Amino acid sequence: MSTEHYHATSVSIPPQSAIAKAYAFMNLADAYSIELPAGASTNPELLARFIFAHQAPWIGSLMTVRDALVAGFGLKTAKRLASLEAESGAGRLSIFKIYSTSPTEIVLGEDDKHLNFRLSVLCSGQLSPGAKRHLILSTVVHCNNRLGRLYISLIAPFHRLVVQSSLRSAARVGWPSATET
Repeated sequence: MSTEHYHATSVSIPPQSAIAKAYAFMNLADAYSIELPAGASTNPELLARFIFAHQAPWIGSLMTVRDALVAGFGLKTAKRLASLEAESGAGRLSIFKIYSTSPTEIVLGEDDKHLNFRLSVLCSGQLSPGAKRHLILSTVVHCNNRLGRLYISLIAPFHRLVVQSSLRSAARVGWPSATET
């Protein structure tokens, strides 16, 4: 597999994404694209689950620190959100609520008192035979108050590292094949 399949590139949020206009004002908006190799699945939910299942161990450690810091402010912790998936299973993917799905995109996110965010896993290029196919992971955030703006200013650099690392890790493990469901 060529190294370009391991490189996550910063791109604009795709205009066809359901999150492109999720909020009238966004305090953070970014997107990263990675090429999917021939034969890889383009099922956005399967790919999202795969990405979250193959994150680098340091990301879990970072989430533990984040949870310890935000719990005192009454914000939702990853541990609490993960327990929601375990309790219900339906309508959640890892720590995220599923907002919508389509053949090319899954939109995940969460709303809290400090901010609301949406995350998109979008597969592009699958309608054109022979075209390069890409997975684009986009995030948009709308802060509800000063705490949200402070929070996003502190975590934005880590967020970008986590997204890029997650895409690279999934690529290195090897994307699920188109025959998997």
